[in-house]
Amino acid sequence: MTINWKDYSAGDFFDELITSGGRARAGAGKIVQYLKGLSDDELHERREAAELAMHVMGITFTVYSEGDGIDRVWPFDIIPRIITSREWSRTDEGLKQRVKALNMFIADIYDEQKIIKDGIFPKEVLQQSVNFRKECIGIKPAHNVWAHICGSDLVRDHEGTMYVLEDNLRVPSGVSYMLENRLVMKRVFPEVFEDNSILPVDGYSTRLFDMLASLSPRPADFPNIVVLTPGIYNSAYFEHSYLAQQMGVELVSGSDLVVGDDDCVYMRTISGRSRVDVIYRRVDDLFMDPEVFMPDSMLGVPGIMRAWSKGNVAIANAPGAGVADDKVVYAYVPKMIKYYLDEEPLLQNVPTYLCMDDKERDYVLANLKDMVVKPANESGGYGMMVGPASSKRVHKEFAALIKKNPRNYIAQPTLSLSTCPTICDQNNVEPRHVDLRPFILSGDSCHVTRGGLTRVALKKGSLVVNSSQGGGSKDTWIVETGGK
Repeated sequence: MTINWKDYSAGDFFDELITSGGRARAGAGKIVQYLKGLSDDELHERREAAELAMHVMGITFTVYSEGDGIDRVWPFDIIPRIITSREWSRTDEGLKQRVKALNMFIADIYDEQKIIKDGIFPKEVLQQSVNFRKECIGIKPAHNVWAHICGSDLVRDHEGTMYVLEDNLRVPSGVSYMLENRLVMKRVFPEVFEDNSILPVDGYSTRLFDMLASLSPRPADFPNIVVLTPGIYNSAYFEHSYLAQQMGVELVSGSDLVVGDDDCVYMRTISGRSRVDVIYRRVDDLFMDPEVFMPDSMLGVPGIMRAWSKGNVAIANAPGAGVADDKVVYAYVPKMIKYYLDEEPLLQNVPTYLCMDDKERDYVLANLKDMVVKPANESGGYGMMVGPASSKRVHKEFAALIKKNPRNYIAQPTLSLSTCPTICDQNNVEPRHVDLRPFILSGDSCHVTRGGLTRVALKKGSLVVNSSQGGGSKDTWIVETGGK
């Protein structure tokens, strides 16, 4: 049975490939026709080839909630998500604008706090922030950039408008899966890439290295850069090792590093100590330095905060950058853009209700069945409630949680997230909801990936796309269509 696009319908949702009239969207015509021409056996063979490639390449992740610590193969769907280069250029500019304002906000928060003094950002939000690090006050990292790698999640509504759902500024993950998705697609559909003008993503590792190198406190052509990982049991360990390998730098754990009497960071090697210039850390703030944060941490490096504060080593993302990785802070980003840049946001936030505000909290509590409720500082889809998909019992539980700690919760209307054709059982193609995580690199310059990681909710009707919650992914194609 071949794919019959005439039978495909996303209903009232905006579909990334197919219009409501059953036609391919701009840039999608060639892949839609190509898929239509595949027999059922050929489609099955392509799916098996993709799954085998994932196994062979060792593309895995860990779900902590399952308790067994066993790596799972990354779930992948072979139908790509397509965006025209014309639309992407606008998204690119919007993301650069947003990250610039966020970095200015973080720098301000750890310095003069002008945005608070001018009444734009509430002081109480900062006072109750779990990611504010008083130890970072007065520190000025290279280029005044704190969030060097940002993963902002984008969604579309039923009209096709792109919104920013959240910003991930602590240790954002997923870029390795974006890169590997592209490699798998090239293996499975080599002929398609010859016939489409798809913008490349394989330059990311080089750009990441160059960005990290620009942070080095020592002028050198080849600074000593390392990737700091919590270890093999971390859910994103595949990504840590992959990026280190792609950049040609060392993958280290905390025990591999030591801070010397000169307050510089050194890596232990068989040839003796080697000074480290830049650390791309994938360890959370509180585990970074047992002298400053959690004294029993075995993941960090004693004295590393001292070395960083004195400018002897660069850390990306900088400790304390998570102060802007807060869903309550997210609600103020449009005001930040206006305050710091004197510009209107090019990308809008999803409408957001702050439960710490009495009126907004009353509205949320009265409309829980229609809202998505999120804790301010969780990630991975944990701790959230999707109102329409939850029982009355769950609604009551979240109402109690909100009343107990209103600062910790925000709510957003349940968006009609866009869909993308996805191959399900028996090679049936059905619409499944998707989001998009592009990655923005900030150092001496700013660069946005040409596309990003498209995550897809593999369960019918589900809006939860996180891999830890049963989601998968797709390759994202930015396609040249001839317009600007």
